[in-house]
Amino acid sequence: MLHPEFETEADKIRALIRGGHWKTLFKAMGIAADIVIIVIASLAGGLVAKLFRQPLVLGYILAGIFIGPHTGGINVSNLQVIEKLAEIGVALLLFALGLEFSLRELRPVRRIALLGTPIQILLTIGFGFAIGSWQGWDWKTSLWFGALISLSSTMVILKTLMSQGWMGTLSSRVMIGMLIVQDLAVVPMMIVLPQLSHPETGLPLLALSILKAALFLLGMIFLGTQLIPWILRRIAGWKSRELFLLSVIALGLGIGYGTYLFGLSFAFGAFIAGLVLSESDYGHQALSEIIPLRDVFSLLFFASVGMLLDPAFLWSHLKTVLILVVLVTVGKGLIFAGLSRLFSYRNVIPLAVGLGLFQVGEFSFVLARVGLNTSSISSELYSLVLTLTVATMFLTPFLSNLTSPIYSFFRSRTIREPLQTINLPESGMSNHVVIAGGGQVGLNIARILHRFGVEFVVIEIDFHRFEQLKALNFPAIFGDAGQASVLETPQIRRAKLLLITVPSAVVSQAIAAQAHTLHPELKIFARAISIEHMKDLHARGVYEVVQPEFEASLEFTRQALLHFEFPPDKVQSLLDAIRYELYAPLYDSDSSYRTLSQLQSASRLLELNWLLLKEGSPLIGRSIEELRIRSLTGASVVAVIRSEALFPNPTPDFQFQDGDFIGVLGDSKQLRAFQEWDQGSPTGAETISP
Repeated sequence: MLHPEFETEADKIRALIRGGHWKTLFKAMGIAADIVIIVIASLAGGLVAKLFRQPLVLGYILAGIFIGPHTGGINVSNLQVIEKLAEIGVALLLFALGLEFSLRELRPVRRIALLGTPIQILLTIGFGFAIGSWQGWDWKTSLWFGALISLSSTMVILKTLMSQGWMGTLSSRVMIGMLIVQDLAVVPMMIVLPQLSHPETGLPLLALSILKAALFLLGMIFLGTQLIPWILRRIAGWKSRELFLLSVIALGLGIGYGTYLFGLSFAFGAFIAGLVLSESDYGHQALSEIIPLRDVFSLLFFASVGMLLDPAFLWSHLKTVLILVVLVTVGKGLIFAGLSRLFSYRNVIPLAVGLGLFQVGEFSFVLARVGLNTSSISSELYSLVLTLTVATMFLTPFLSNLTSPIYSFFRSRTIREPLQTINLPESGMSNHVVIAGGGQVGLNIARILHRFGVEFVVIEIDFHRFEQLKALNFPAIFGDAGQASVLETPQIRRAKLLLITVPSAVVSQAIAAQAHTLHPELKIFARAISIEHMKDLHARGVYEVVQPEFEASLEFTRQALLHFEFPPDKVQSLLDAIRYELYAPLYDSDSSYRTLSQLQSASRLLELNWLLLKEGSPLIGRSIEELRIRSLTGASVVAVIRSEALFPNPTPDFQFQDGDFIGVLGDSKQLRAFQEWDQGSPTGAETISP
């Protein structure tokens, strides 16, 4: 029998459910109910966003709007606690960013980050001041408005770049570099802006803040080089995943909280902690452990952003909000794009930066709250900035996705800019190979072609990989291979082959279509990710389609079966049958492809064995013609290595010597016959693994 109090509580809950008093029930559950509501609503919002092929961020923000305190129905009861949890999400995201980032990666963008960002902040403040003056606000309110809109959202743009697969590109590095400096600028702005009426007080506080930041960075350098690696090394030695995860979280959030107590930004401290940890041997492991937790807490942040939006306020100030959204989007976008051009970034980068960083950021919430608490801004301006922030955050994924089509549109109608290239022959190229994509696959192909002396050029849109190609002194072009102007640079009309190694189906299809427009007779080899992708590429005239993951699985299987001593011919026959099932659409529609496949299959059935001739072998001192190896066994001697010298395809009169390595080619039966024929002398030939 249950305890009477428990029965009473259970009866109370059942009564609340029967009476439809859901709000009271959820309120009784406290913060646990709030988290449940957010997670379920975010799941629904994420599913809707996925259904309409939109970033999940938009779904989370919409979920937050519906469960916020301004909409009625089931909503979160303790928004303040959720906002605190959301701050942990921001800290974890920046901590993870620090883990996967490197100071070395910021070097190419350090000029625009360190010099361009302060200029951007000042220009945006001036722009916001002009908007405020036009609206009839006083000079302090206008200045505050300019400062609030000068900051962009690190959280939103990182999630957007991740969902679009743009992390690692030069434009993403420009954006991240500028965002980091913006986050640093929040601290002096929080000090100076409330002191506009008392500058004599604000300047000493600013100097103190700079001193604190310098001391913090010096302390982190010491911790990062001495203490943190030692702690992680000891904990990793215990081989406890739970302890390692807890230690990583403790380091990230603990250091972040330490910076908060020090008078700096909590999120900034977490980022610096991640940056320091990334230089250790445990950076990659820490990142893999923290990602799931980061995603859960970042969900709380985006939902809390949606909760801030008051539909009633939006409706009553709709005209003003719409005007401000348009002005801020266009104005900030032009400022960021113009600065990118000013700092010598060309092609798609200014457009990508402008359409990526136009929004008002999450640190504007913090700054606006400081202004409200110090009576520097009115509650109406506070609500207006919050609404503007949510609206521009919501628009970010949509506008950022327009980067490629807008760039392509204007590219086809404007004067072409010179592309960034390295090591392209001045005399031009002919019968060369163009590799679209300098990832791991493309880089391996380039290395092999280089060893064989085959002329090639790599087209790569990821700046980090472009720098890798530059370090290897390989000919490369920085740009989008789907653009006609980029494909024309490596003289695609005179190329012999185009190898499309990018994994994206949409990108590979676009490159293939553009290449055939420029050179209809060009043979194209492409990488496929699925059967549907393979069929589509073949329909677009791609000559050869490869699925790397599938081929790797076949090779793994072949090696495993041979290890179990299955007959090589049977193993190969089985794998060929499996390969035929996958590539059947190509086999059935193209006789030349079928012939090529048969030739490849036949070559795989042939094995090359290397044999070491030892003293006493019946082959020593006798020629290939005299031994009649091919007539007796069916196998062929295709090469001999003697004293580190290679003799390919030796003539019939070639005589074997003690210590020769003989390369014997044939199928499994022929090689077995050769070994049986040579069995006459146990001290004769010894098989050497290839």
